[in-house]
This record gives sequence, C-alpha cells and structure tokens, in this order.
Amino acid sequence: MTAIEERVRAAYRRIEQVDRPEIWIDLRPEAEVLAEAATLANRGLPLAGKLVAVKGNIDVAGLPTTSGCPAYAYKPEADAPVVARLRAAGALVLGTTNLDQFATGLVGTRSPYGAVRNAVDPAYVSGGSSSGSAVAVALGIVDLALGTDTAGSGRVPAAFNGIVGLKPTPGLLPTEGVVPACASIDCVSLFARTVEEASYALTCLAEPAQVHTGRFRLGVPAELGPLAPGWAEAFEAAVEEYAAAGAELTTVDISAFLEAAQLLYGGAFVAERYTAVGEFLDAHPDDVDPVVHGIITGGRDIPAHRLFADQAKLAGLRAEALATLAGVDALLVPTTTEHPTLAEVAADPVAVNARLGRFTNSTNLFGLSALAVPSGTVAGRPFGVMLVGAPHDDLKLAALATLRDERVPIVVVGAHLRGQPLNHELTSRGGRFVASVSTSASYRLYALDTVPPKPGLVRAASGGVAIAAEVWDLPVRGFGEFVSRIPAPLAIGKVELADGTRVPGFLCEPAAIEGAEDISAKGGWLAHLG
Repeated sequence: MTAIEERVRAAYRRIEQVDRPEIWIDLRPEAEVLAEAATLANRGLPLAGKLVAVKGNIDVAGLPTTSGCPAYAYKPEADAPVVARLRAAGALVLGTTNLDQFATGLVGTRSPYGAVRNAVDPAYVSGGSSSGSAVAVALGIVDLALGTDTAGSGRVPAAFNGIVGLKPTPGLLPTEGVVPACASIDCVSLFARTVEEASYALTCLAEPAQVHTGRFRLGVPAELGPLAPGWAEAFEAAVEEYAAAGAELTTVDISAFLEAAQLLYGGAFVAERYTAVGEFLDAHPDDVDPVVHGIITGGRDIPAHRLFADQAKLAGLRAEALATLAGVDALLVPTTTEHPTLAEVAADPVAVNARLGRFTNSTNLFGLSALAVPSGTVAGRPFGVMLVGAPHDDLKLAALATLRDERVPIVVVGAHLRGQPLNHELTSRGGRFVASVSTSASYRLYALDTVPPKPGLVRAASGGVAIAAEVWDLPVRGFGEFVSRIPAPLAIGKVELADGTRVPGFLCEPAAIEGAEDISAKGGWLAHLG
C-alpha cells in the first residue's frame, strides 16, 4: 500500500474517531477514494495525496449538489472547474460538506443536516456558511477544503476554528459549477492549517500576482467598534507582533469599509440572492430554513431605483477604500467581532449573524483580496485576524501573514492538552492551539505513574493504533524554554501524524512503560480519563 493510500485510510479512521456526522453531506466510499489514490504514486503532481473536502454548493461529479437543501439537490455531470483543477493537481476529494443553506449565514447553524459545532468547543458555533469545510480541516481530517465567500464565509469559520481562510481576489478562481449566492461577488475560498499550504494551493489553482518583497506598511484602524471581552486585547497583541517583526504601522480610517458592509444585507444588493434561488424558495417554502427563506425572499420586492442608488453609493465608498489601501500594503483587522454559542444564535439568529460580518462584508463588494489567520486564543477559543489587500495582492497577504516571529509546532497527547493541568506551560510561553489531530496508526499509549498523571507515547514496531492529539505552536524562544524543562522519561522527538507529516512532539523512553497500563485501545488520553 502506498503512503497516499495509508493517508486515505487514516482520514476515514479520523472521521470515525471525531464522530462529527454534521460535517458532511455526502462522503465518498473509502474504497473509491483508495482506488483513486492508487493511481497517483510517482506522477509528480503538485498536490499529490492532499485530502480535500468540498463545500456542498460546489459541484463534485458523482455526488449531489444540495447547497444545504435536500429538495434542491441535483446530480452534476462534471466537477466544477475549481474541483477539476484540484484533482488534476493530484488532490483527493473525500466528500461534500455541510453549510448554511444556500450559503446564507456566517454561523453554521442554518442547515437541515444539523448545526456544525465548533472544532474546539462544541457549545459554540463553527461559523458559516462554509462550516463543514472549516471544521474538517480544523479536526485534521483533510489538508485543504473549498468554501465559498460572499460576505465572509471563507474567513469567519477560519477564525472560529483556528485555521487559515484564504479569500482570493474575486474572479481569480472560477465560480462556474457553484450555486450562486450573489453571483457578481461570490468567490471560491480555501481553508488550510497553514498560510503556506493555502497559498501554495492557490498557486496550483490559479496564477496570482507575484509576492511582495521588502518592508511592509500595515494599516491599523483608528476605531474598531464593540468587540467581545478580551478581543481588543488579543488584537492589540497581534498588532504588536507585526510591529516586532518589522512592519511599519500607520493608523487608518476604515469608515468606508464599515459603511459598505451594511449595504450587503441592509441595501438592495440582497436582491441578487433572490435572483439566484428565489423562484425555488417561492415554490418550496417548507423545504427551506425559515431564517434563510426570510433573508432571500426579502430581496424580492426591492425597487430597481434602490439598487442604482446603492451602486452609486458603493462606488464612492470603494474609491475611499482603495485610497486607504493605496497608502499601505494591507489593512489589519479582527476577522470578526465575537464568537457566539449555539444557544445565542438560536435566541437571536439574525442580529448575531449581522454583527459577525462587520469587517468581512465589504471585501467582495470592493473586489479586494483577504486572508484570515489564527492569532492566539481568548478564553481558550481561537482568535483570528484578517489582512485585507488591494485586488490581486493575494500572495502579498500570504507573505505578510508569515512575517511574525517564526513559531515551532509541537504535538501533545496528555497533560498539556487543553483543559489539562500542564496546559499552562504552553500558554504561558506564547503557545497557541493549532488543531486537533490524530497520529498515524503506529503508536501505543501507556498511563505512566507520575504526578500529575501523564501518558507515554511510544512508536510500535507492530500493532500500533492512531492516538488523539493536539498540535500547538510556540515562538522559537518559548519552544526552547519549554523543551529544556521536560522531565524524563518524556522527551521531544518527531511524531508522525495521520496526514503523513512528522512534527516535534512528546514521546516516551521505552524503558518507562514496563509495568505501565496500556491504554491504546481508548484512542487517547482524554478518553482514558473519561
């Protein structure tokens, strides 16, 4: 069996392990994906063996396109061009993912297939509309995922789940074979766990402009408006990181961006959503989420003169926004404003959703590029920032995103997991949660007799299993301090993950497991603790 086939098997085991059926609408049979994987060896394709999830409003040959509405489903005859490009580059599509119905929402709860729960804290929303795609990446099931982004659907879920969301310049990736939300501004977006993976995938799918070199000038808003508790401080910390990395900071006025954001749903542009699927909604009112139905059909009777007035207003605001961007390489803002719980969204679905788009709604109206990246945590949940650039500055944003201090990943399997007694040893040194993952099926896990209790991860010559783990990252200095304090019999070595990558992480000296309880069958430390 090839390494690519082994990765496919590990992905399907990971799907079983995380037990999040709401992520998927349709999952391809494992045997079918394995047969496809067997054809990729030694072909030298740029994305060979990369595992991909595709948002359920993008055509995948052989699977129904539902856009989150079973009654709307149709069987496409061919892949959407962007999916075809991924496959031609060697990527393997596992299936289609859940979404806010008809890509209408930033919460991830508006779907008959179930609310997609957050990857880090299931009591909180995953963000939408590309909810399933983002969580599939965050939970380590796939390497890349396709989403769509009209008002922020490729960025808000990235922020909530601690991953990267790349929203290309409108038109850079084809939208044929995508069920439209607002066809004139829709984008296909990319999710990945790192900026490098996302930007590399973009170069395999399109021909973005050349990357910027030299010193960066970064625009920071003079006024952000209300944010959730702790978020203003987290944003300020991100600003300081960029400054420490050499970016030149300048204060800018983002009022044009904020005013345009209100036009997307508060003005006449929402009528384009009715153009896309309104007739279907009128004919099938009982098959549609009531919130989605109300938003889309609300655009049905907007008079034409309002659209022309809003277009004129938008043109003026866009000129202001481009003038702001002309003085900087990118604008830095929080990706969104707060992280609501499932209960909070259920109690007030429209108002909560509207607040989430404050910084994202205007980007496609202005035709801009944007990149959402993780930037630490607040109250144990991911916090993210967004870089907004001029049209076709996609790779410039990627270079800027990686400007901050180099960080080193580390795999943890026991007492350093979130909520465990030694997690503070990571967070106190600038550690950031990256993703929940699984090791390859090559390890055994043992309960060691230590205080506090810890497990020992040992690579097995045979009979290994996959073990649940988390990836964190640390600044280089913090990583050195952390490693220097690790007591025997634990040590840092290279841990192989389910996707085949080898990342620094906790391993145990084999002599220490003599007489220790083998807890491998539990699949992880938290399952053992119960």
